[in-house]
Amino acid sequence: MRQVSLTSKCIFLDLDGTLVDSTEAYFEAARASFKAIGQAPPTNETALEIPRRLEQGYSINDITNGETKKFLKTYMKTYYLVTPQKTRLIPNVSATLEALSSKNTLALVTMRHVPRLTIVRELDYFGISRFFTRIVTAMDSCKPKPSPEALLNSAEALDVKISDCLIVGDSVNDVRAGRAAGAQTVAVLSGLFACEELAREKPDLILEDITALPDFIA
Repeated sequence: MRQVSLTSKCIFLDLDGTLVDSTEAYFEAARASFKAIGQAPPTNETALEIPRRLEQGYSINDITNGETKKFLKTYMKTYYLVTPQKTRLIPNVSATLEALSSKNTLALVTMRHVPRLTIVRELDYFGISRFFTRIVTAMDSCKPKPSPEALLNSAEALDVKISDCLIVGDSVNDVRAGRAAGAQTVAVLSGLFACEELAREKPDLILEDITALPDFIA
């Protein structure tokens, strides 16, 4: 993608795949769920395909052999139970947030359906909660990403124009939400989605991970 320079007053950041590596949590949730429905443990590829599909609202019936309801009950319970222990901060994220917060207001917008305090505790553990002025989870919005609702509400709460905002995330839903809201969009390759998939959504910028972002902020 061509080199660009972005200007912003507020940056909305995704969590999983953007600030933290959640791969081990996905693996653990998949293993527990396949055991619950009496099936063999999945391959790593299959384990990562599950959250990709779930995020986009796609069926996983072919993966669960029709046991999706029982599977998801265990999957979501396990995933939210193990994320505090299994997620890992992506290297150099703290220094990156320090640099970004010197020029921008930072907000976290995650699709995790958990109370805000749960996210705050995880961010506290990693030592990065202090960088965020606002934290929004799926429980705080009637319509989570790819709906622009959380972004528009956050921009209003922070008293900034959405056109002066930037959303950074690893998924197609992050880009779609940003474009629908009228914000600038940055996709990162540190999560579940490939460059080709993200490029089709036409973000303003694609980066290997968030640590490169300060170089592109004017």
